[in-house]
Amino acid sequence: MVEGTVTRTALPLKLHGRGKVRDTYELGDSLLMVATDRLSAFDVVFGEGIPLKGVVLTQMSAFWFKETGKIVRNHMISAEFSDFASGLEGFRDVLDGRSMLVEKSVPLKVECVVRGYISGSAWKSYKATGEACGIRLPSGLEESGMLPEPIFTPTTKAEEGHDEDIGFREVARLLGKDDAEFVREKSIQVYEFARKQAEKKGIIIADTKMEFGRVGGEVILIDELLTPDSSRFWPKAGYAPGKPQDSFDKQAVRDYVEKTGWDKRPPPPRLPPEIIGSTSRRYVEAYEMVTEKKLAVR
Repeated sequence: MVEGTVTRTALPLKLHGRGKVRDTYELGDSLLMVATDRLSAFDVVFGEGIPLKGVVLTQMSAFWFKETGKIVRNHMISAEFSDFASGLEGFRDVLDGRSMLVEKSVPLKVECVVRGYISGSAWKSYKATGEACGIRLPSGLEESGMLPEPIFTPTTKAEEGHDEDIGFREVARLLGKDDAEFVREKSIQVYEFARKQAEKKGIIIADTKMEFGRVGGEVILIDELLTPDSSRFWPKAGYAPGKPQDSFDKQAVRDYVEKTGWDKRPPPPRLPPEIIGSTSRRYVEAYEMVTEKKLAVR
C-alpha cells in the first residue's frame, strides 16, 4: 500500500458490501459508505492506491448531493464525521472526510448514463453506425464534440465484468415505464445543472453515470455523484474537439498500463510513483475547481 492511502477498511461493524472502491457497513437503520483510495481500471483493482482519491470522491459527491437536492432527493444523511462518530472515534483517521452516512435503499439494476459530448464508447459506436446506444445522432460530429442536446444512454449494472449498453425500452422493461421515465428525466436534469455550474469554474463535464435506488415507494439518487470516477471531466482551457481530451481522472493510469502491453486481466502491473502522484493531484485539482474550496484533509 502506498504511504498515506487507505485501500481497505476494517471496522467493528457488519460489512454490508465491498465494491471496487467503496466499503459499506451497517450502522443501525442507515449505512456507512467509506470511499477508499483503491484504484480500478479496466475492471481490475490495482495493488496500489491513489492518495486522497476516496476523500475527493466523498467530498465531491456531498457537494453535488447538496447542490442538486432540489432536483431529486438523494440518499445522503451526512458526510460529517461528528454525526456518526459515536463508537467509531478510534477510526477517525480512516473515516473522517471519506465517509458518508446514507439511507438504506434497494439499488435499481440500471446505470443511468448521460452524455453531453461524444467520446469513449459512444464515439466508437457513432463512427461505426451513426448511433450511440441506439440513438441516431446528426452526421458530421467530431470526437469530443458537444451534442445538440444531452442524451440518455443507460447500461446494465454488471456485478462483474463490463456493463452493457441497453435502450430505453429495456430500461422500461426492467423498472416499469413510470420509473424509467423518472430516472431518465432526473438524470438529464442533474447533468444539465451540473454541466452549467462546472463550466463556469473551468471544467467541462462531458458525460456522467448515476445510480438510483428505492426507499419504500420512492426512487432516489444514490451511490456517488458527479465525481472524476463517474464522469469525464475535461479542462475548459485547451478544449478542442476532433481529438481525445485531457481529463481530471485516472486516464494517466490507463495510458501507462496500455503502453506496458498488459492484457487487462489480473494481476495488474505495478504503478510507478510518478503516475500515482500525478493522478492524485488531478483528483484534488478537480475537486478544488468544482467546489472552489481547498480539499480539507483531516
